[in-house]
Amino acid sequence: MRVIVTMEARLLRTPDGRVWTRGGPDHTTWSRYLSVFDEVRIVARVQPTDGKPVGASAVDGPGVHVWAVPYYVGPGQYVSRRTEVRRAVGAAIGPHDACILRVPSQIGTLMAQELRRRRQPYALEVIGDPWEVFAPGVVRHPLRPFFRRRFARQLAGQCRHAAAVSYVTARSLQARYPAGPTTVSMSCSDVDLPAEAFVAGPRPAAADLTRTCRLVSVGSLDQLYKGVDVLVDALAVLADRSVDVHLRHVGDGRFRSRLEERAARCGARQRVTFVGTLPPGDAVRAEFDRADLLVMPSRTEGMPRALVEGMARGLPAIGSAVGGIPEVLPAADLVPPGDPTTLADAIQRMVTAPDRMAAASARNLETARTFAAERLAARRDRFYTLVRDARRRPDEARMERL
Repeated sequence: MRVIVTMEARLLRTPDGRVWTRGGPDHTTWSRYLSVFDEVRIVARVQPTDGKPVGASAVDGPGVHVWAVPYYVGPGQYVSRRTEVRRAVGAAIGPHDACILRVPSQIGTLMAQELRRRRQPYALEVIGDPWEVFAPGVVRHPLRPFFRRRFARQLAGQCRHAAAVSYVTARSLQARYPAGPTTVSMSCSDVDLPAEAFVAGPRPAAADLTRTCRLVSVGSLDQLYKGVDVLVDALAVLADRSVDVHLRHVGDGRFRSRLEERAARCGARQRVTFVGTLPPGDAVRAEFDRADLLVMPSRTEGMPRALVEGMARGLPAIGSAVGGIPEVLPAADLVPPGDPTTLADAIQRMVTAPDRMAAASARNLETARTFAAERLAARRDRFYTLVRDARRRPDEARMERL
């Protein structure tokens, strides 16, 4: 059986027909579905490009193919191409396909509408929260309040009507978007780490407190979701206090130049390096290994892969109290989003306490081990099997609850 999976990230197609992603899920992620399904069809926006982008990873490959949806960026372009997009989404679905929609997603919403019209079941993988994505300060758009209410309401309805729902968090997304009374629901992170992602043991307490403390952050700069602007402002606060830290940010996007200008204006330009996009795996792990502290001041999150990957390298971490972050970091290592002074306070307390850094390293490494691939594979396969069986028996109103 083939499974159709929607993807909201924008992809790139090179002249040889290969499809690439910069920072999004790649073929390794999509091949997970092949443990239960015979073929995977990814439905996503695809834009032609002349050559493989630097740091990109392949999306397609053995058993995994991409169905291109007309490319658009932003609400305006979507509205102008909505008919074409809807037609392409509908044409992607075969009469016997299983469908898993990764939401929130406009493409996923269109597919859910089409599947309900056809009376075909669908499953969801809930990976984010539109109520937080469109919170004040995250997205700058005159229709932000409308989008926030509309997309949160859409996701709540999709969870009620789905045949099965998998959440990447243990509690937070379930609380806001509960599954329907007859819907199978479960928690299963989409972050699973191979054996090579883990270090052998935690870091010892630092002996040299005089050297510059090295911070690292990771995330796309296409929006301000990751709170890098807040982190830049926190660096300026730390500079005023003569706390010697330097940040390396991994990731790129349209806000990079604005963030560089912001750092220059607030006197933190010499304290931050924008590394750009790196290929997943060894290159990103090398950044974690040379850092002393991972900082994730996000305004919205599901279960952030970069945070878990950093914890698997034994990195102490400071994160915002949003999404799934409080499920992996203790309250003492959490800060409210959007508050640079409180973030600076938390960083200063951590980097000036070697014993606390060492304890955080040990605790984070142990927490990260719960995301080991072998621990999550069986649970994920169980979800895929339920989705497959629901498609084979569409007349059944209920499936056995997990």
